[in-house]
Amino acid sequence: MKHGGHGLKALILSSSIVLFFCQSAVAEVITSLPDPGKNAVALTFDACETKTPSHFDKKVLDYLVKEKIPFTVFITGRFAERNKEDILRLAELGFVELENHSRNHVMHMEALSEKEVLEEISDNVLKGITGKKTKFFRFPAGNYDQKTLELVERKYKVVHWTFPSGDPDKNITAEMLVKSVTSNTRPGDILIFHINGRGYGTAEALPEIVERLRKRGLHFVKLEEIIQP
Repeated sequence: MKHGGHGLKALILSSSIVLFFCQSAVAEVITSLPDPGKNAVALTFDACETKTPSHFDKKVLDYLVKEKIPFTVFITGRFAERNKEDILRLAELGFVELENHSRNHVMHMEALSEKEVLEEISDNVLKGITGKKTKFFRFPAGNYDQKTLELVERKYKVVHWTFPSGDPDKNITAEMLVKSVTSNTRPGDILIFHINGRGYGTAEALPEIVERLRKRGLHFVKLEEIIQP
């Protein structure tokens, strides 16, 4: 009986450890690409609106499309509703990936009820425009708690960024943006910028950033090319 008791305790402990690691494996926020040896970098953008209407930054969008640079845009439902024509155009381009950035860009989804979270992460608006289901989710402002993360990961993989570019800060000039991003970027990084008019130096800085990173042997990819949904 004594040995049986130890065996039962060991089994319970083992099961608890397995359960813990299984939960940990599920609840994961991706901040870099899985294989940096490929010299790949993911160029990602947030497209959202909060209190005021927002549209795509035309200079940023025109540059990316003209140069056919692979990129991923995380779009909120409200932004999608206001920018249907551009989104339909982007959905037809093979080098562009459109993903989910929530419905209303609630800055602290961890304060919502489970029902509210599930409503907020629905991609019905974007899917209704493009006809395509989204695979990845990015929390507004990167804010979440464990419970919210686990709810979201029932439907999506959560992808954030390796380091913030800081482009929503009006005090960060294009020159500062170029210097910061190019000096910090490494193979496998996920870069984040804004394409909703709030990346104040992005349009000016982006061509220089792309050129410098390419000279270092880095190339740009969509998230879905590297990360398995």
